[in-house]
Amino acid sequence: MHSSYLLAAVAAASIPLSSAFLPATPSLATRAAAPSLALSPARAPLSALRMADDDKPALGAAAEKYSKGFAHPDPVLVDGDIRKILPHRYPFLLVDKVLEYVPGEMAVAIKCITANEPQFTGHFPDRPIMPGVLQIEAMAQVGGIVALQPPMAEPGQDFFFGGVDNVKWRRPLVPGDVLVMEMRVSAFKKRFGICKMQGKGYVDGNIAVEGDFTFALAKAKKEE
Repeated sequence: MHSSYLLAAVAAASIPLSSAFLPATPSLATRAAAPSLALSPARAPLSALRMADDDKPALGAAAEKYSKGFAHPDPVLVDGDIRKILPHRYPFLLVDKVLEYVPGEMAVAIKCITANEPQFTGHFPDRPIMPGVLQIEAMAQVGGIVALQPPMAEPGQDFFFGGVDNVKWRRPLVPGDVLVMEMRVSAFKKRFGICKMQGKGYVDGNIAVEGDFTFALAKAKKEE
């Protein structure tokens, strides 16, 4: 073997096996010169975070602001009162409360449309829209608030659709909408039990549905 190869082999054999696989340890001088770890600029001091929280609006301030925009006038008739006048019950009672009522003349009432109403399971599953016929039914029930009370009706009378004309739907009604309806008497023939009304419904101040209605008042049932 050549003498240079022999010397190299001897030198390699003299190095401990473990040191061949360990990273080099920096010298003391190198460690002293290493930069110290600094706080990340993204981590703001706790005092700064507290100041930022103090600048935020109070809890509930945003909800209060929007709630004022939804505020309705004090109702003249609420659910319990409406049930005493109308024969309808869930899921077909479509008047939530009455805001204004003039006996024998007119009524203003609201219907709050919600996603958990049964008609939306089929109309339509992927795009819930209140059926137009139910909008007309809701308006007819507001008409019933007027027609089923004195001076137009006697206790125990019922009313039925006699006809509906000139109906126009202006926009789709979806969950979250509040339908504000007004029904006004245009003619009444007590002898024949025929009542005609005109109605309009609004959502967010924009007309959504309108039409002319004819109702027939049935005579009160005689108690046996």
